[in-house]
Amino acid sequence: MTRFALQFGKTQPGLTYLERMCAYGICPRGEANIAIVQIGKKAPYEYDLPGGGIETDEDEAAALMREFQEETGLTVWPTRIIGRAGQYWVNKGEPRNSLASFYEVELSADDSAPTEPDHVLIWMSVQEALTKVRHESHAWAIMHWQRARRGV
Repeated sequence: MTRFALQFGKTQPGLTYLERMCAYGICPRGEANIAIVQIGKKAPYEYDLPGGGIETDEDEAAALMREFQEETGLTVWPTRIIGRAGQYWVNKGEPRNSLASFYEVELSADDSAPTEPDHVLIWMSVQEALTKVRHESHAWAIMHWQRARRGV
């Protein structure tokens, strides 16, 4: 198994975790809010940074832009890498190790609604996002991004 320097989540005995390369983005709006995806048709919802799996014919930037469009309706451009981290988790019964690259992205257009039927764009404060995102790696990326912006 490939491991990134930062690995979040715990494995469960007896499960084999499929590795999946992913790209996620932090899109700020002003100084106070970032784009978060609310997932689910009814409460309780899950919350993620926009992004997802990289297809075989894509690079990280292309996957990130496609996933952002599908999940939020926003057109974005990656501006800088924030970091990389792995996340062990079980998605719909499938054990995964999401090997994610996290980017700061710039909003290019507020085009349309998400095409993913159970995804909704939410503009959320950084503090609220830190408490609501379901993956530790996403919280780490948000915190790392925020500290870099403050020069800490």
